[in-house]
Amino acid sequence: MSKTIGIIGGLGPQSTLEFYSYLISRYETQFGDQSFPEIVIYSVSFEKFKIWTADAKWDLISRELIKAGEKLISAGVEFIVIPTNTMHIVFDEVKQTLNIPMLSIVEETGNRIIGKNLKKVGLLGTKATMEASGLYAKSLKEKGVDLLIPDESDRLEVSRIIYKELVSNIVLDSSKSFYLDVIAKLKEKGAEGIIMGCTEIPLMIKKDDTKLILFDTNKILADATLEYALN
Repeated sequence: MSKTIGIIGGLGPQSTLEFYSYLISRYETQFGDQSFPEIVIYSVSFEKFKIWTADAKWDLISRELIKAGEKLISAGVEFIVIPTNTMHIVFDEVKQTLNIPMLSIVEETGNRIIGKNLKKVGLLGTKATMEASGLYAKSLKEKGVDLLIPDESDRLEVSRIIYKELVSNIVLDSSKSFYLDVIAKLKEKGAEGIIMGCTEIPLMIKKDDTKLILFDTNKILADATLEYALN
């Protein structure tokens, strides 16, 4: 019997769709049947999370995620995942309050990086994700990996593209070129791989676009979710 998966989704909706789709296809590829784990998705209203993130109102974000988690628990889920990076800034508080197993996208990505024996990686994501020193930087430092982030002006544009384009599934060639330029700058600084630290970035940046190792955090968490549900 597999564990029932709880997903706090809608952060944003497109990445939740990608997460669910990949989870299902990953199961079929691995097992060749359709005995999928049971899954409950609670999709939140994204707009208020965008506003709260911009205003750094993490107490409101934490409170709303806890409410979403409680609804999933009442529906009978046995563990919870949040397929988004920025909201993991309050992951520890949410997990402690809900008192249910939760998988961290940050920890799972860090474990994947360690498996590649990398010593320096770049991070792309929302402004909050890139500038939250306690998120990826602290976790990776404990694993002996240095984290690089884009310059301030690049961080602003990377984040703008996420919120104004990718969240709405808009992929522009000009934005892709900008991202690839930023990746090239990080490579010049010594990055051996790139964390796609926003679950919408893989909509635009693909494996063949760069020689650096790309870490698709959405798929990494989905892989870990499937493994945990089945073990």
